Amino acid sequence: MQARRSNQDRRQETRSALIRAARALFLDKGYAATGTPEVVERAGLTRGALYHHFKDKQALFLAVVEAEAAQIAAEIEAGSAGAQTPLAALNDGAQAFFAAMREPGRVRLLLLEGPAVLSPETMRRIDVETGGRELRLGIAEALGKGATAGRVNTLADLVSAMFDRAALAIAGGADARLYQETVRALLAALVAPAGDD
Repeated sequence: MQARRSNQDRRQETRSALIRAARALFLDKGYAATGTPEVVERAGLTRGALYHHFKDKQALFLAVVEAEAAQIAAEIEAGSAGAQTPLAALNDGAQAFFAAMREPGRVRLLLLEGPAVLSPETMRRIDVETGGRELRLGIAEALGKGATAGRVNTLADLVSAMFDRAALAIAGGADARLYQETVRALLAALVAPAGDD
């Protein structure tokens, strides 16, 4: 006898199906070119199901962006897990970020359309809750016990912007190896003890 699924399980499956369908379309076509009728058709659901779970296309886009950012954070965490030093963890995390951003459509989704559709403040919140959290932990560990929260947060914001700019340049055809080597050198300089200048 097959166990019956709960209403909560069915709701979660419906929500997940909508997010998966929307993700594929947003990555492939972008936000503006994706219509909600395409999303429900791809998910095999109704418009009623879509609007039961999401107020509008922007709310669905937010869910996709949050899920994508969480996935990238997981990839960064996995990529830096075996590092022997805090600086190595930062470098491994940076390489994992660049690898994650090579997924077709991710740069447009997270770095171009995300801020335009959702606002830079919303994207910053999402970053701080996902990959930015990992970055802050890594920077705090690399700086050591004497680092203030203000310094850690400021450095994390600036390093995050550096990563994003590098990902945009690489997506535009710039030399990925050169950007990655430069990021590695800058990370080493940023977290060097103050007396090492």
